[in-house]
Amino acid sequence: MYQYADFDRAFIAARNAQFRAQVARRISGELSEDEFKPLRLMNGVYLQLHAYMLRVAIPYGTLNSAQMGVLADLAETYDKGYGHFTTRQNIQYNWPKLGDIPDMLDDLARVGLHAIQTSGNTIRNVTADHFAGAAADELADPRPIAELIRQWSTDHPEFQFLPRKFKVAVTGSPNDRAVTAAHDIGLRIVARDGALGYQVLVGGGLGRTPMIGKVIKDFLPEADLLPYLEAVVSVWNTLGRRDNKYKARIKITVHEHGVAEISRLVEERFALIRPTFSGVDQILLADIRAQFAPPVFRAAPLVAYDAAYVADPVFRAWADTNLARHKRADHAIVTISLKAHGETPGDATVAQMRLMADLAARFGYDALRISHEQNVILPHVARADLPTLHAELKAQGLATANIGLLSDIIACPGMDYCALATARSIPVAQDLAQHFDALKLEHDIGPLKLKISGCINACGHHHVGHIGILGLDRAGVESYQITLGGDHGTDLALGGRTGPGFSYGEIVPAIERILRCYLALRESREETFLEAFRRLGLAPFKAALYAPEAPAKELIHAAE
Repeated sequence: MYQYADFDRAFIAARNAQFRAQVARRISGELSEDEFKPLRLMNGVYLQLHAYMLRVAIPYGTLNSAQMGVLADLAETYDKGYGHFTTRQNIQYNWPKLGDIPDMLDDLARVGLHAIQTSGNTIRNVTADHFAGAAADELADPRPIAELIRQWSTDHPEFQFLPRKFKVAVTGSPNDRAVTAAHDIGLRIVARDGALGYQVLVGGGLGRTPMIGKVIKDFLPEADLLPYLEAVVSVWNTLGRRDNKYKARIKITVHEHGVAEISRLVEERFALIRPTFSGVDQILLADIRAQFAPPVFRAAPLVAYDAAYVADPVFRAWADTNLARHKRADHAIVTISLKAHGETPGDATVAQMRLMADLAARFGYDALRISHEQNVILPHVARADLPTLHAELKAQGLATANIGLLSDIIACPGMDYCALATARSIPVAQDLAQHFDALKLEHDIGPLKLKISGCINACGHHHVGHIGILGLDRAGVESYQITLGGDHGTDLALGGRTGPGFSYGEIVPAIERILRCYLALRESREETFLEAFRRLGLAPFKAALYAPEAPAKELIHAAE
C-alpha cells in the first residue's frame, strides 16, 4: 500500500497546524460558527445534531494494522468507544470535543491518514472495489490509479470551490463492486486489443434526483486519464449551477446539456490540457504501482479448512456467506460483518477494531479494506488459517454469517445523528435484522440487498437496493417509502416506488409481506429476490404490500 513520502508528511503537518490555529480562534470566540464552518469542512469536521463529527478518509478503503489500531485509539481516547464506517469507505467519530480534533488529526498523520476533503465542495475520498488486489475476477488492481487521483485532487487549486461535492469511484473488475455508475465519475478498467484502459462514466448519483452515469468514453488509454479527468471537472466547474445547490451536481449538468454536448466540451478542453501533461504523472504512477505489489503468499495445505468445513456447521455457514474467491485457490477473501443482528450497521467498537488489526497482522498480510457496504475485509487469508480466525472473530461478535443477506443492511445515521435527516434509519435496520433472525427466514430468502436512507439525500443508497427504504417527515410523523428492483452492480438500476409510505410501526411487517410474497412465487430456491422481481414485475408485490388480506391466488393472478 502507499506510504507517505516526505512531501506528504510535510503537507499534512502544515495543514494540521493551520487547522489547530483555526480551532483555537473558534474556541476563543475570535471566529463565529459561520466564519468557522468553511474552515472546518475543509478538514472533515461537521456539526451534527448533538456534537461535532470528524470524518476520516480511508483512501480507496485500504488500511494496514497500525492504521486500524490508531482508529481504535481515537475511538477510545476521544469518542465513546466506537467508530462508524461509512458508504464512502471512511470512518466517522460522532462525539469528539472540538478542542481535541487537532490532536486526533496529528495522531492520524503519524500513520498516514487525514481528513482533508472528506467534506466541502471538493473532490471527495476516491473509492474503489473493496476486493482490490485480491479478487479472482480482477483485470488489474484499481488502487494505484485511485492513489494517483487522490494526489492529483488533494488541494487542487482549481477544484477547491466546485459547484458541489464530487465523487469518483474505480473498479478493476467486470463485476462492479464499486457502484461506479452512481458516481460523478466512474472508472472501469477494461481491456482492448491486449491493452488495459478505462471506460469513463459521467453524471451518476443518487440523492433527491437519482441518475445512472452515462459512458462518455469507451476506452481511454492510461496515459490520458489524468488530463481527461481534469477536462471533465473543468467543464463542469464552468457550467455547473451555483444558484441552486439541488441542481449543482454534474448529473444535472449532463442532463441539462446532454451527454453529447458535454462530451464535445470535454474533448475540446482535453485537447488544450493534454499537452501540458509532460509524463510526470506516469512516472509517479509507476512509483505508486510498485508500492502495491502483492504480498509474498505462503503455500498452505487445505486440510484444516476442509476438516472444519465438514465438522462445524457454524463455520460452514460463515464460510459459505462471508468468503469470496481469491486469486489463489489456497487463500480466500474474508468479509467481516459489522451487521450482527440488532447492532448498528457499520459500527465497530475499540475491542473489535483492535482484534481486526491483530488478525490482519497475524493472518492477513497486514492488509484490511473497508467496503462501501459498511463491512471490513481481510483480502488475503490462507484457508488453513480460517478456522482459527473464525473462532477469534466469534469471540468478539464479528462472525455473523450474513454477507449479502437481508441483515447485511446499509443504513445511514438518520435522525440519531444527522442534522439533515427526516426519519430514523438505524432503529429500522436493527428491527428488521432482529425480526427476520427470530423468524429464521434470512438464509431461506437468500441474496438480498436492503438499503435504508433517513432523508432524500440517499446516503443509505436506497435507490439501488433490491429493497430500498426512504424515511421522510410527513406532517411531523415518520413515513417510510419502499422501492423495489434496484441494483448496485455492473448494470446499475434504480428501484421503483411501490406507493404510499408506512409508519415506523408498520415498516417491518410491510417488508415481511413483500418477502413472503417472494417466497410464495419464486420458481425455486435458486431464484433470487431480484430475479423473481424482474420476472414477475411490481404487481404481485404491490398487491401483497397494500392488500395483505388478499388470497394467494390474487397474487398469482397479479403476477400473470
